[in-house]
Amino acid sequence: MTYNTSCLLLPLALIFLDIILISSLAHPIPTTLNVLSYGAKQDGSTDSTKAFLAAWDAACASANPTTIIVPTGRFLVGNLVFQGHECKRAPISIRIAGSIVAPGDFRVIASSEHWISFEDVTDVSIYGGILDAQGTSLWNCKNSGGDNCPTGAKSLVFTGSNNIIINGLTSINSQKFHIVFDNSNNVNIDGVKVSADVNSPNTDGIHVESSHSVHITNSRIGTGDDCISIGPGSTNLFIQNIQCGPGHGISIGSLGRLEEEQGVYNVTVSNVDFMGSSNGVRIKTWGKNSKSFARNIVFQHITMKMVKNPIIIDQHYCLKKPCPKQESGVEISNVRYEDIHGTSNTEVAVMLDCSKEKPCTGIVMNDVNLVSVNRPAQASCDNANGLANDVVPFTPCLKSEIITT
Repeated sequence: MTYNTSCLLLPLALIFLDIILISSLAHPIPTTLNVLSYGAKQDGSTDSTKAFLAAWDAACASANPTTIIVPTGRFLVGNLVFQGHECKRAPISIRIAGSIVAPGDFRVIASSEHWISFEDVTDVSIYGGILDAQGTSLWNCKNSGGDNCPTGAKSLVFTGSNNIIINGLTSINSQKFHIVFDNSNNVNIDGVKVSADVNSPNTDGIHVESSHSVHITNSRIGTGDDCISIGPGSTNLFIQNIQCGPGHGISIGSLGRLEEEQGVYNVTVSNVDFMGSSNGVRIKTWGKNSKSFARNIVFQHITMKMVKNPIIIDQHYCLKKPCPKQESGVEISNVRYEDIHGTSNTEVAVMLDCSKEKPCTGIVMNDVNLVSVNRPAQASCDNANGLANDVVPFTPCLKSEIITT
């Protein structure tokens, strides 16, 4: 009997084709794009803004996971806005081996609120690289009292975004805030380095506002303002293994600028070294009417080295004199301080300056030992209630916790 092998081969070929097609759908082939292919130059003087935007547009249009490569060299870019609302929503990874630098004339990017912005993106990750906003000349303008100094641009901003990873990025010399997350969810920041001069105004290292499930770990931050600042509407934040200094410490707030304002809750700050900063762990609120709040906050396993205000709650925060003669309406409750040791650069190592209208409640301190150089440290306490166990300096507004075995 004779078999027609061609009749057998055709169905087999169709089966193999289906297998390949199904496999490709289940495991999309990643795409790699190099900004050099879109006209970017590595000389630090040729404007590569359009090249970066073109690479993003190509990645955005891809249904496959895409990696944008920024190779070694210095890439000059102006204001960049990466839009995500029309993307295919496949993951986009940006791997930076070199430096991305802003124009030397600070006015070029200072006319915008941000230098590099991601809006409405999902599943975006940034690995490595240096962002240099060259903000020194703007700092000098502001510090000299110039009347025509712009506010400045934030270096890297994510707005309305989800599932964001930043790993190994270095941000230096920002005009204003370095890294900002606004109205974003599921953010992981690891191994970041942030650096600006101690006299650089408003150069917060990492700022989180109206965002949820944010993890900031294993990072070194030294700036002229807060190392990490947490604004209204932020929930479920985890901050661990941070070196902070110089700067204004890690701050929740300022809260209560507006009467109708979301609160902050579920924040854990753990394993932090503060070195020469003007504050350590701080909660600050405006002295005015507000429906905002801060609750369920944990500060633990912290070392202070010559910190001006190691532990501070300031509910009479005010930038310009005269300050409004009102009590803060922000409710602060369930704040825990555990295993905090080190040195204060001032006599008052613990300051709990709470509101008469809404006293702080549920303040708990365990295993706190702060000393002032060459003299005993003190605590200042107003309108705060809670418990203390093994706390130095003695904090009179907190009752001694009785521990039974």
